[in-house]
Amino acid sequence: MGEEQAQPAIAAFHPQPGPGTHDSPQAREFRADRVVVEKAKRTLCLYRGQEVVKRYPVALGQQPLGPKRCAGDQRTPEGRYTLDWRNADSKYFRSMHISYPDRRDRRHAHSHGLDPGGEIMIHGAPGDPGESARLLGKGADWTAGCIAVRDEHMQEIWDAVEDGTPIEILP
Repeated sequence: MGEEQAQPAIAAFHPQPGPGTHDSPQAREFRADRVVVEKAKRTLCLYRGQEVVKRYPVALGQQPLGPKRCAGDQRTPEGRYTLDWRNADSKYFRSMHISYPDRRDRRHAHSHGLDPGGEIMIHGAPGDPGESARLLGKGADWTAGCIAVRDEHMQEIWDAVEDGTPIEILP
């Protein structure tokens, strides 16, 4: 999602886990209490305690080096945030909002006369289900700052992670 599309008021999307979201066999198999993204490795890991329970390949913003500083910079943020709400009806296959920008990000951007941007998400692909495999299979970063995963991986993440889960995005 990133800056790709303006969204209606956040309240319209607060939280939408949907009926039975956490009742799938996969969700019963594992739950995550923390998410860690390593940008350099292009991975997203779901943790329960200190144990990695799942690892997924990701695509990032088109300018993957360095932290996000402002709207339109095509970078994925770095730091500690929260997965604070989700959108089952996203233009991508599901999306989970990352609480960027936080107070520190806003302060930094404003001190340089910049808009910090926002609407940073973990999401699947736009369009048909085969698109996520094609986009991630290219090995290229293609989002406007979001973290993209294959659609089937997005469904697993959606089922395993609840709103309020911490996410750490490392360089």
